[in-house]
Amino acid sequence: MTTPSADDLAGRLQRFGLQRDRMRAALARHAGISATDLDALEHLEADGPLTQRDLGDRLSLTSGAVTMLVDRLEHAGWVHRRPHPGDRRYVLIELSPHAAASEPEGLAAYHCDIRTLAGRVPAGQREIIGAFLAAAADAAAAAAAELSR
Repeated sequence: MTTPSADDLAGRLQRFGLQRDRMRAALARHAGISATDLDALEHLEADGPLTQRDLGDRLSLTSGAVTMLVDRLEHAGWVHRRPHPGDRRYVLIELSPHAAASEPEGLAAYHCDIRTLAGRVPAGQREIIGAFLAAAADAAAAAAAELSR
């Protein structure tokens, strides 16, 4: 097996992103929600409860748009609001027990496949791969911030 060039590696990461986007679009259709709704659920799953402002910043939504999104997700039973424990001016948005328990079968299989693949990475290479993925995520976040200005 030959070592991929930097361009090959960047291309593979792009192809992964495109296929993951395709999977997410199918997942949103399957769940009967929009891609933005799915984005919100993924941010809450990854990072736990967020204020509406934080969620809106992550999704590049106005305060009015994020309020409508949260209202829609709450009405559908995906999230609920609760008072912020440290600041009464804020409300936290968190996944509902329904959302945590209703992972579609295809998504569960995908998550299992990813965990299996990660488990096959030799321990000595995990730090390098982890650092690469973290840096790629940081680059994407920086690009999103720049584009949102």
